[in-house]
Amino acid sequence: MKKNRIKKTIILLMMIPISGCNKTVKTEPTHTIIAGANLNIPSIPNLRDLGGYDTADGQKIKTDLLYRSNQLNPISTKDESKIDALHLKTVYDLRTAAERSEFPDQIPGNVKEVWLNVLADASTVGAATLGKTLQNPIEVNKALGNGKAVELFKQIYVDLIVLPSAKKAYHDFFLSLADEKNLPALFHCTAGKDRTGWAAASLLSLLGTPKDQIYSNYLDSNTYLVPAYKKEIESFVSAGGEKNIILDILGVKKEYLDAAFTAVQNNYGSIENYFEKGLNIDKATQEKIKKNLLPQ
Repeated sequence: MKKNRIKKTIILLMMIPISGCNKTVKTEPTHTIIAGANLNIPSIPNLRDLGGYDTADGQKIKTDLLYRSNQLNPISTKDESKIDALHLKTVYDLRTAAERSEFPDQIPGNVKEVWLNVLADASTVGAATLGKTLQNPIEVNKALGNGKAVELFKQIYVDLIVLPSAKKAYHDFFLSLADEKNLPALFHCTAGKDRTGWAAASLLSLLGTPKDQIYSNYLDSNTYLVPAYKKEIESFVSAGGEKNIILDILGVKKEYLDAAFTAVQNNYGSIENYFEKGLNIDKATQEKIKKNLLPQ
């Protein structure tokens, strides 16, 4: 019972909206192709192009077609025009109903929104209680100290592979990417690091991106999220919370993604088998996804 309660706390903390998004973390030149380039939209600090990466067979993933992001709310009026300029056809929301209700996506009216609740089968409680959870950092210290936060996040990443709701959500997401009419597209959760992080990592893996580049893309969330969460981190620490715990929760770690890839290997043997047997995305459909995102 205690472990389940701690796990609920972890999942709630995964859903913390970003409030400190008033400045760009780092600047990327726009005249050259940069793999996984951040779009430098202040309201959405973890919005990045998933393209630009070289694959093992010498191809380069197309840019300006697929984006990964944190939640699309709140977005300033100025930044809304930047979203318009992406000419998105589809936005995939990987959040829970509670997250969506509290922070509905702000997207152009002509964009199709697809809700894919990855954590529908997880043992969670309403995100509305999150504020009370954060107001008790001493209790969080007790529950998640001594590496417990890391271990529980690793288990959550295993859940992203094995939960029925996760399988269905990722099936629907990747199946949709096989239809070029749905592109350009954007996918996101709340912080754009865990549910979104696995969607990006597994897709990059399927496309043949070298492992070091997959991990680089994944870990880049720390570059953009930690500064954006500065207010939450400082508040938690000033109230007696341990900084390493809140960073383990609000950021990402190599060990988390390791846990997901290990679960894929243990359950399916390869990323292709994960797509085919775990997500029911057959090889022909996998090839359609590759055709849409790789130059021919």
